[in-house]
Amino acid sequence: MIKKYTLEIITAIVILLFIGGYLFTASTMEGAEFGGSDGVGSAAVAELTGQSEDSFEPLIPQWEPSSGEIESCLFAIQATIGGIIIGLVFGFWIGQNKKNQVI
Repeated sequence: MIKKYTLEIITAIVILLFIGGYLFTASTMEGAEFGGSDGVGSAAVAELTGQSEDSFEPLIPQWEPSSGEIESCLFAIQATIGGIIIGLVFGFWIGQNKKNQVI
């Protein structure tokens, strides 16, 4: 019976270790804030070059939406299109496998 559920037991142990590690690190970090790697990278480049972070400009100017709601809507549309494409690819693969199987 133990051999039958070996993968499930290992998975449960890994999940519990992950949760325990997260709770341990979250409890030891007092006053810490989560920051993205973009801010850290920009600060490191600014420190190395001696320029302020605001003096960097992208090579291609980027359009910024007028509000956060429009930005969220555009992100949702982008995620939807990506999900549809991934669904079509996996559906095609599954259809090809079913078509090639001999009954």
